[in-house]
Amino acid sequence: MITEIDDYFSKSCGRCERFATSDCSTRLWEPGLSELRRICLDVGLVETVKWGQPCYTHADRNVAIIGAFRSDFRLSFFNAALMKDPEGVLEKQGPNTQHPAMLSFTDNGRVKKLERVIRSYLKEAMGYADAGIKPPKDKTKLVLPDELTDALDADPALAEAFHMLTPGRQKSYVINLNSAKKAETRMSRIAKFRDKILFGKGANER
Repeated sequence: MITEIDDYFSKSCGRCERFATSDCSTRLWEPGLSELRRICLDVGLVETVKWGQPCYTHADRNVAIIGAFRSDFRLSFFNAALMKDPEGVLEKQGPNTQHPAMLSFTDNGRVKKLERVIRSYLKEAMGYADAGIKPPKDKTKLVLPDELTDALDADPALAEAFHMLTPGRQKSYVINLNSAKKAETRMSRIAKFRDKILFGKGANER
């Protein structure tokens, strides 16, 4: 995975064999991704790289993260449960996601059209960070399979990425792993899921 932010916009995240090729998803969405970056920096967010993606922080809190896929590119908000979404533009990232958390784009030009809304939402999220406001915790404790707990203990990068997932995405992995009867099957699935978890996706997302 990349560690330098500019590499994302010139080469991509470095997670697959399409890295630094013309077939990379960031090439398809380069104009829109650059616009999102410009807006995030213009509102005063601090830019860094986390999980191979551009992540934007404020007051030592993660605020938003950019991602590019073959079908679309996205600006996803952390602590989505706090977002009011008066314009009704936020979408859920998957069937197991509890709260709408992302702006999804299939047209590079749509970023410019939604710039006013994007700025407003980013400033709203920054306000929560300034005030130290966090969403209420889900009181339902998620019990992780032993194999997943062992994998997270042995892999700090995986552990950090897993704990940054939304509760719904975490639950999707637990459901999937618990459906396997054998420990060997669960371990094999965890190995296959690693890249998805690092990329911030749920078990059922492509």
